[in-house]
Amino acid sequence: MVAERAASFTKRSIKTTTKRELLLRAMSMMDLTTLEGKDSPEKARALCRKAVTPHVDAANFPDGFPSAAAVCVYPSLVKTCKDALRGTRVNVASVATGFPSGQYPLDVRLDDVRRAVADGADEIDMVINRGAFLAGRYDEVADEIVQTKAACLRADGSSAGLKVILETGELETLDHVRRASDLAIDALRRAPVPTKDIGAHADFIKTSTGKVSPAATMPVTLVMLEAIRDAYLRDGTLIGMKPAGGIRTAKQAVHYLIMVHETMGPLRVPGFDDSHENPWLTPHYFRFGASSLCNDLLRQLTRLATGTYTANYDFAEA
Repeated sequence: MVAERAASFTKRSIKTTTKRELLLRAMSMMDLTTLEGKDSPEKARALCRKAVTPHVDAANFPDGFPSAAAVCVYPSLVKTCKDALRGTRVNVASVATGFPSGQYPLDVRLDDVRRAVADGADEIDMVINRGAFLAGRYDEVADEIVQTKAACLRADGSSAGLKVILETGELETLDHVRRASDLAIDALRRAPVPTKDIGAHADFIKTSTGKVSPAATMPVTLVMLEAIRDAYLRDGTLIGMKPAGGIRTAKQAVHYLIMVHETMGPLRVPGFDDSHENPWLTPHYFRFGASSLCNDLLRQLTRLATGTYTANYDFAEA
């Protein structure tokens, strides 16, 4: 039934004006990411430039394209990105906690987080210990999430946002995905809260590291969205959602946004009550972890504006 429901979102009829709006919205929700062994300060700075200005086409888009929501890098490149993005609205996210395995000793993982936050990371992407979860050590997994969120707190009382990666490709069943989602949401709710800039950076649950296949799928994302919805309806807990890995085309992105709208759309949230905005259709509560998606969004937007397709090589990789 989950698979059938998820498939139904791919069959909606979207008109040109709405499609353009959704493509632009998807661009504003991207976390441009580089997580390779050959990453360098130069590559990180190039990624930051692309995040701020994805493309320049003054003739067809005089107002420009929206900036990405964040760049995501290893902790060693946080300072570089923070300097490059100073004065912009693009956040710096950093993977931590023994990414991608999550198998390092806990003190090493927490120190990884503290270093990234001290260097200026606005958001931390952590991975849960899937071995502990599948072995049924749920309290251990939850406690590690609580401690990781505590490590995101800064001395001034503010906090980096935390994205909890479930690595759903290794969780084996949708029942496990739901249980892991509920566990992570509850742990984030119980974690220490900042005393300054409360709500500046939302916490998320996230599908994947992008290093395991399958990564993000629509059925998995639907299960996680329903966990987020149910938590909000139960006690007002506000958690964001980030599907990551495997979302490469603008068409896929539109399908995901339709699913978010139809699953989360009727909810009313403080701060959004006086607008027609669906909070989960904003970068504050929804992200795409898919760098390769950016250029296809640009290609599709250009086609809508000009009537012709452009080649992939017309857009910079970073």
